[in-house]
Amino acid sequence: MIENRHTQVYDSAKRAPRPIEELRQVFRYRYLIAQLLRRDVMTRYKRSVLGVAWTMINPLGTMLVLSIAFSQVFKFVEGYSAFVLSGLMAWNFFSQASTAAIVNLVWGGGLLKRVYIPRTAFALAAIGTGLVNLGFALIPLVVVLLMTRIPISWAFLFLPVPVLLLAMFSLGVGLLISSFAIYYPDVAEMYQIILTAWMYLTPVIYPAEVLPEFARNLVKILNPMYWLVELFRAPIYLGQIPGWSAIWPSLLVCTLTLVIGWWVFCTRSDEMAYRI
Repeated sequence: MIENRHTQVYDSAKRAPRPIEELRQVFRYRYLIAQLLRRDVMTRYKRSVLGVAWTMINPLGTMLVLSIAFSQVFKFVEGYSAFVLSGLMAWNFFSQASTAAIVNLVWGGGLLKRVYIPRTAFALAAIGTGLVNLGFALIPLVVVLLMTRIPISWAFLFLPVPVLLLAMFSLGVGLLISSFAIYYPDVAEMYQIILTAWMYLTPVIYPAEVLPEFARNLVKILNPMYWLVELFRAPIYLGQIPGWSAIWPSLLVCTLTLVIGWWVFCTRSDEMAYRI
């Protein structure tokens, strides 16, 4: 009697699309990503003289400079220090997290050549590090709110929503820029210049009301960070939960950016180990 033995054969043609497969691998390697996040946080604070305090002092120092420079220009803005700090926190999270996502990919180039690891792991770790830093930065923000007599309301509990949207947008932008920076390194340098211009085109240090109506409408259409900064600032500075009319544009843009960035990055990820 001949025994039939069925050998399982791997068929690459039956593999799920690369972006879906990457998502599965991220879940599978979730503990490794947690270790990358831990490494990034420890590296950031281990050799710092001020340690965690630097994360809190840095936005406070920037806020102080901007308050001295613009408080008289925007003297009609009540509690300008709290206004500008809330906007700076949202912007700093986006700029630092998206930049770190690009840098982490380059840093992990050697590891990608040696062992298999989900290519998006480094970007996810960068976003996680940004969330940790943002959590520490909330401490001086509360102090500034109390000093400027801006009431802290229950709307503060809404804050996780804009933070989640900022994380989605930062991850999407970071992955999208990385997809091109791996082929054209100058893209990463150009991104830093774009960030500087982008900040001044976003109502971070000035209220959107100072813009002419046509310019404000143009910014709303072309600048997704307008919605995210306003969404982040509303529960902190205004003590209000934004309405659906302010939430849905941010939700739409952040979801599309993340999906597009993830898809473009994952479809090119197989070539990255050879180009880094």
